[in-house]
Formats: sequence, C-alpha cells, structure tokens
Amino acid sequence: MTARPSDTVLLTVTGRDGPDTTSRLTGLLADAGAELLDVEQVVVQGLLTLALLVRPSASAPEGQDPWQALLLAARELGVTVDVRAVAPVATPGGPEPLRYVVTGVGKTLGAREVHALTARLAEQGARVERITRLSETPLGSVELHVTLPPDADPSSLKRALLALSMESPTFDVALQRESLYRRGKRMVVMDMDSTLIRIEVIDELARAHGVHAKVAAITERAMHGEMDYDESLRQRVALLAGLDVQVLRELAANLPLTEGAETLIRVLKRLGYRTAVISGGFSVAAEALQARLGIDFAYSNMLEAQDGKLTGRTVGTIVNARRKAELLETLAKQEGILLEQVIAVGDGANDLLMLEKAGLGIAFRAKPKLREAADTSISAGGLDTILYLLGLTARELREVT
Repeated sequence: MTARPSDTVLLTVTGRDGPDTTSRLTGLLADAGAELLDVEQVVVQGLLTLALLVRPSASAPEGQDPWQALLLAARELGVTVDVRAVAPVATPGGPEPLRYVVTGVGKTLGAREVHALTARLAEQGARVERITRLSETPLGSVELHVTLPPDADPSSLKRALLALSMESPTFDVALQRESLYRRGKRMVVMDMDSTLIRIEVIDELARAHGVHAKVAAITERAMHGEMDYDESLRQRVALLAGLDVQVLRELAANLPLTEGAETLIRVLKRLGYRTAVISGGFSVAAEALQARLGIDFAYSNMLEAQDGKLTGRTVGTIVNARRKAELLETLAKQEGILLEQVIAVGDGANDLLMLEKAGLGIAFRAKPKLREAADTSISAGGLDTILYLLGLTARELREVT
C-alpha cells in the first residue's frame, strides 16, 4: 500500500546495526516535526529491526514527501526502510485483553519446540505480541508476551500448555498472568523432600532402621486416601522408634540437593528475596539445609528423642497441608510481603494449599494432579528454572552469581 504524505505510517528499518543508526533516523523525524506514536527495536546477531509508527507534521509543506530525507539517510547508513500506511491508532475502549507471559525453558529450544509452543497458543486464540530470549547460546529459554480476548477462558490455555509440557519431557512451559507483581516477588517458600532435596528423608531413615517396606505401605495407603496425612505420619514415625539419632544427623549433614537449588538460593539472596523451607519432613534435616544454604526460615516436624534414640513420636503441631499454608501466610505478614509477592514450590498433595495461597504456585516434578492444580509447573529443568519465571535473563543472572 503506497503511503500518502498525510498518512500515519509504519517505518520498518532493517539491516546491519550501527552505533548511530537509531539516533540519526529519529533525529531526522524530530527535525521534520513528525509525531512518534510507537517504537520497538531489536538487534539479533548484529542485524537491526527498528519499527517506528509516526504521523507527519501537520505543518509539512504540501506535496513534499516527508520521508525523503529519512530514506536518503538510511541509504547512507546501509539499512533499508519500508514505508507502509496504517490505519489510525484506535482510542482504547471497552474491556482490555487478558495479558499473560508464557515462558518456555529447555536444555535447547529449536524450531520444533518454538513451533509447538506458538502453534498451541494460536489454537487457543492467544496473540503473541513480543518474544524475548532469556538465555544465551544455546537458545534455552524464551519469554512470550501474549494476549487473550477479554471473554476468553484462561484455564483452557493453561490446560493446553500443561499438555504440551507433558508431551515434551525436555521442555517446560509456564503460564503467568502479566501484572504488577509478576516481577515484584519478594519471598520464595519451598517444600523440602523431593523438592529442595532429591530424597524423602523418612524413607532413608526407614531403610537404615530396616522398616522401609512397612513405611512405604503406610505412605501408599495415605496416597490412596485411606488415612489422612497426620495419622500416616504418626504411624510411620512410630516405626522409627529406637533408631540412633546419629543416623539422622549424618543423613542431614549429607542431603543431596536438587539440581539448581544452590544457584536459586544464592541468586534470590543476592536480590534481597526472603526464603523459607516449610516441610512435612523433619527439623534436623530442614535446619541443616537452612544453615548450609543460608535460608531465612525453616519449619518442619520435630522428632522426639531420649537417650540418643528416637522415641517414635513427634513434638508440637504437625506440619500438614493446612499448617503449611498457615505458615506461609504468617511469614508473609511478618515480613510485610503481600501474598501476591510470594512464590511457593512443592511436589506433593500436601503442598497444594500452600501453592494456592501464594501469588505463584509452582508444582516441581510433581504428579499430574498437582501440576493441573498449580499455577504452573516445572518438570524438565532444575530449581534454577524458577529464575527464568521471574523474567530474569542469563545476562542478568551472571551479574549476581
């Protein structure tokens, strides 16, 4: 479409980027009195794409091409300019579209993965407005800003992206509502067993005490809803009666951390986040992790001991699903942090209430039921994947690691 001198136009500049390309071109627009309505620029491998939505000056001489000087300068700079007339920018009115951020993370993301993601978005009626690379070479993480129609069902998009993640074992896709608090998180609360560490402490203690099969049978019954969490914990802990406390201490001193755990905590601390472990596991292990990683708070179940042996009982209130959610809320209030600014991470059914309470609930390497209920999930990557969900780039992470 040929632009007339009075048209609002989209100027698309492409070519090798130079140190003064944008400056020269915008200077010419300013000299001509053109009104700048919108601007976007990206440089990929030294190649520039600059988009400028402009309206010529009302006082420009009639019959004169207002873009002639800019086209001549572009030729000198070694770039090309496409001049395209566009419809006038509409005044915003009616319901705003729903805005979301989709984060794709994998060891490497190729055309196949990006296509699968964008195709799934298109099927759901989501319009991609911007794609940003978060990782460096190789391409491992991208962030897509998308919109949905005001009357769309976001849960349908969430289910579609969850299905995509489940189909691709090396590729995680996270969906978050774009809001003031997305990059304004201030606290991260984590489960311990099978989340912050790779093991279940009670299973390891049961093996050391020769009662693993019995403990596993109780766990299985609880998972099938045959008993509640509190009763299952009491029965499993009772089987540990007589175990030397030193076994627990040695295990706590050598807990195998989940991939990315140290990086996650180190970066969060450098950025001023508060961190907490809220676990249905045991305090000796949770407090050992707290000291090892510099975590701010640790809440878990305390095992009773007498004469250097476990009694088979716990002390105090059991940290169950409801208690986890209560502790998260109490911590947030204590620290003056809104619930919308809290991230909760867990893998089991007893983490669900905690994940629901937080502004962002992340199911980490969890069963499908929790993944479906959580805001988003991570299965392929390590815990440091959470940093990409905060919108941090690899370049920014280098500054704090």
